[in-house]
Amino acid sequence: MTQSFDAAMRAFAPRLPLAVGLSGGADSTALLLACAERWPGQVHAFHVHHGLQAAADGFEQHCQALCARLNVPLSVRRVDARHAPGQSPEDAARQARYKAFEALALVNQVPEAIKTIVLAQHADDQVETLLLALSRGAGVAGLAAMPAQWQRGGLHWSRPLLRVSGDAVRAWLRARGESWVEDPSNTDERYTRNRIRWQLLPVLQQAFPHFRDTFARSCMHAAQANELLQELAEADLAAVGQPPRIAALRALSRARQANVLRHWLRIRHSTTPSAAQLDALLQQIAACTTRGHRIYLKVGNGHAVREGEALGWYN
Repeated sequence: MTQSFDAAMRAFAPRLPLAVGLSGGADSTALLLACAERWPGQVHAFHVHHGLQAAADGFEQHCQALCARLNVPLSVRRVDARHAPGQSPEDAARQARYKAFEALALVNQVPEAIKTIVLAQHADDQVETLLLALSRGAGVAGLAAMPAQWQRGGLHWSRPLLRVSGDAVRAWLRARGESWVEDPSNTDERYTRNRIRWQLLPVLQQAFPHFRDTFARSCMHAAQANELLQELAEADLAAVGQPPRIAALRALSRARQANVLRHWLRIRHSTTPSAAQLDALLQQIAACTTRGHRIYLKVGNGHAVREGEALGWYN
C-alpha cells in the first residue's frame, strides 16, 4: 500500500552517516529536510551539476541556501552528462549522477565515512519506470523497476519514498511552507518519461485509482522472479563452465541457455545482448553438432565465437 511521507520516513532505518542526493526539486528537498531533522549532524547533501541547461546554476544556488539553513554539509560535483550516440539523454544523466555520488562519497571520509546514499524517487517514478520497461519489451529484470535498497561501490543505497506518491511529497512540503525548484525539462514531452507522467498517469488515476499499489506488487513479483533466475543462472554457469562448453549448453533447455548466456555476458563481459542477437546465438548453438561448425556473431558490444568446444566472446 502507498504510504504517507511521515510513515515512510518513520520506517526508514539507514546506516549512518548518510548522504542525500539533492537536486533541489520537491522530492529531494523534502527528503533532505526529513533526514536532517531526524539525524542531525549525521546527514550530508550531494548535488550534481549536469551542465545541460541554463537553469542548472539556479538548482545549485537553491541547494546551497537550503543546506546553509539546515546546517548540512553540501558537496557539489560538476559532470559532463551529454549522451553518446544511441544513448538516451536520461540514461546518460543517470549514469553520470551515480558515478558522481560515488566519487563524492569517497571524498567525504572525514570525520566518518558515508555509509548510505539516499535517493528521492517516489511511487510515481516507480510507475513511470515500469511503463518505460513495458514499452521497451523488457524482461523480468526491467519489470522489477527500481529496487528500494541495494549495494554498489561499497555503499548502501536506499529509496525510502518508493511507496509515497509525488502529490503526497509536495503536500508535505507545502504544509511546512517550504519551497523547491522546478526543472524546466520535466515538462518537455519530447522525453518518453515526461509523456508518461503528463499523459498516462492522469488517465490511470481515473481508471484505476489504486494503480500505484497494484503496479508496485507487479514490480515485487518481477523482482522475486528475477532473483530466482539469477540463482538458476549461477548454478547453470557453474555447470557449463567459463567459457561455456557448447555441449553442456545444448544439454539445457533453450530458456535456460538464454538465461545463463545473458548472465555470463553480463558478469564476465559487461555486455547485454539484444533479443535478436541472443535468438541468433541460440540458433547457432542448436546447429553446432559438428566440429567444423563455425560461430561468429555480433552479440552485445562484441562478438561471440566458437573456440574448439567452447563459446568465447571478444570486443
